[in-house]
Amino acid sequence: MAVVDEETRPVTERPAPVQRVNELLRPRPVPAELPAPRDGGLRPRRRLLMIGVAILLATAVIGGGTAWWLEASKWVTTDDAFIDVHMVQVSPQVAGRVAHVLVNDNEEVRAGQPLVDIDPADFRAKLDQAQANQQSAQGQLVQAQAQLPLAQANLDEAEAQVGVAQATATNADTNLKRDQDLARMGSLALSRQQFDNDTATARSNAANLAAAQQKVAASEAQLALNKTQIATAEANVRAAAAQVEQARLNLSYTQIRASVAGRVASKTVADGNYVQIGQSLMALVPNEVWVTANFKETQLDHMRANQPVDIYVDAYPGHVFHGRVASFQAGSGAAFSLLPPENASGNYVKIVQRVPVKIVFDDEAGGRLLGPGMSVEPYVKIK
Repeated sequence: MAVVDEETRPVTERPAPVQRVNELLRPRPVPAELPAPRDGGLRPRRRLLMIGVAILLATAVIGGGTAWWLEASKWVTTDDAFIDVHMVQVSPQVAGRVAHVLVNDNEEVRAGQPLVDIDPADFRAKLDQAQANQQSAQGQLVQAQAQLPLAQANLDEAEAQVGVAQATATNADTNLKRDQDLARMGSLALSRQQFDNDTATARSNAANLAAAQQKVAASEAQLALNKTQIATAEANVRAAAAQVEQARLNLSYTQIRASVAGRVASKTVADGNYVQIGQSLMALVPNEVWVTANFKETQLDHMRANQPVDIYVDAYPGHVFHGRVASFQAGSGAAFSLLPPENASGNYVKIVQRVPVKIVFDDEAGGRLLGPGMSVEPYVKIK
C-alpha cells in the first residue's frame, strides 16, 4: 500500500477541519490606529451627572431628615390609647317579671326615655295596702286626739273634788280639835256621842281627801297616757306615710328609664324575663367621650394641661380630631390595678411605667361613632 505525504498533497484535497484550524492560526495585520468611540465622550458626562444627582439626593435626604426630626421633637405620641367613657349600667331597683322591652340593640336614647317595663300588678296592690294602713293610722290619731280633752276634763274635775274634800276635811279637823279641847277641860257641853261623831266625820273627810288626791293622780296619768297615745299615733301616721311613699316609689321603679342620653349596648333582657334587683339589663354609652392615653413616665416632662392634641382614630384613618390635655392621673396605672406590684419583695427589675392621661375632644364627632375601647393615636404638641 502506497503512503501519501500530507505536505505534498494539494490543499484542495486536505480535510476541511484542518483547513479551518490553519485559518484561525494564521496571523492578522494590526491596524495603524484604533477607531475613535462613537459616543463622542459622553461617558464622562454621564458619570458627572450621576454624581451630581447622588449629591442632590443625599442633600435632600439629610435636609428632609433634619426637618422631620425638628418637627417630631415638638410632639409626643403613644399607641397605647383608646376611647374612654363613663358607661352607665341599667339595673332594676325592684324584682319582677319584664312586661315590655321598649328599646332595641344599639338604639340611641334620650335622658328619661322608658327602657323596660316590669309588671306593676304586685306593686300597685302593695301601694293600696299601704294607703289603707295610712288611713287606719290617721283614724287612730284622731281617736287619741279626741280622748285628750276628756282626760283633761277628768283631771280638772278631780282637782276640784280635791278642793272640796280639802275644805270638808279641814272643817272636820277643826270641830274635832274643839271637841278634844272641851274634853280635856271636862266640859259638860260636849257629849260622848258628839265627840265620837266628830271623830268619825274627821276621819271620813280625811279619807275622802286622800281618795280625791288619788283620783287627781289617776287623771294626770290618764292625760299623760293620752298624750303618749297621740304621739304614737302621729308616729304611726308618719310611718304609714313613708310606707305609702315607698310603695309609690316601687311602683314607679317598675318602669326603668334612661338616666343619661346615649346609645344602648350589651342588651341582655327580653320580654318575659324575671329580673332581680341590681341585675345588669343593658348598658348606656353616653355621648360624651374622651381619650385615655397611657404615656410612658419618661414622656411627661414637657406635657402640661391644655396643650393641643391631634387625635387619629384607627376607625377613621382619613380624619384628624382635635383635642387638648385635660388632666393626669396621680400615679401609674399599675398602682391602681387589682394586684399592684410589691417591689419590696423578691428581685426587682425596673420597668418604665405608664401614666394615664385624659384628653378631651374640642370638636364634634361629625356623625362619626366614637365608642369605648376604640384604638387611637394622640399626638401632643409640647413645643
